[in-house]
Amino acid sequence: MPTLTPEPHQQRGMAESFGTDPALYDRVRPQYPAGLIDAVVAAAPGRDLLDVGCGTGITSRQFQAAGCRGLGLDVDERMAAHARSTGVEVEVSPFEVWDPAGRTFDALTAGMTWHWIEPEAGARKSAEVLRPGGRFAIFWYVLQPPPELAEAFAAVYREVLPDSPLNPQAAVAPGSAYARFMDRTADCLLATGAFEDVERPTFPWTRHYTRDKWLDQIRTAGTAQHLASTGKLDAILAGVGGAIDATGGEFTIDSEVVALTAGRR
Repeated sequence: MPTLTPEPHQQRGMAESFGTDPALYDRVRPQYPAGLIDAVVAAAPGRDLLDVGCGTGITSRQFQAAGCRGLGLDVDERMAAHARSTGVEVEVSPFEVWDPAGRTFDALTAGMTWHWIEPEAGARKSAEVLRPGGRFAIFWYVLQPPPELAEAFAAVYREVLPDSPLNPQAAVAPGSAYARFMDRTADCLLATGAFEDVERPTFPWTRHYTRDKWLDQIRTAGTAQHLASTGKLDAILAGVGGAIDATGGEFTIDSEVVALTAGRR
């Protein structure tokens, strides 16, 4: 994920931009490894789960299939509507100001979304909504293409966006961006005095991409709407697509999902 200035949680417009095409988002965004889902379920004291930034319900449906009773929360009504159409119960609100109306949960999850949450407010709200022994679990899949492609993608971004706060290095080592968010989140959780056993498990994650599937994923990125409005998206898609074509038109990512988990005291 590109590094942004200011911080992602301060980019509210970008955080609320994903609902432009919910069906495309739901179709191209990956699911998470079964090992991650099983680990969160096993560590939670019960099956009531809150999925923060649920989007179209990709993560929520995985936890439902594992036996959880899930409630999704998202800032975008368009994404929420799509999630509801797939059987996910969703409420619409920023997490930091959401009113849980006295409800508490056995687990709180966030897949590819916690960087949109203000860290200190998010930690305090998590302590409020988790039951004693409840599990906090946020996670990101690391989109780490093969090295030659990662370098080629970064070159495209440097050429098309030479003065942009988007950091091409994130295309080469995207995991480093998530490490920064996890560092700050861990500090904020511990500062509440309500959490213990902070851990950072990882889970193997593999996904095969064709040229079109990768370009569709770019179209669902948080930066896509801004790039389209400035006329840069087509150039990015053309450059990245050309780089994939030059290596045979498809590739496989052998990477990992990185997570931060903690227990509610």
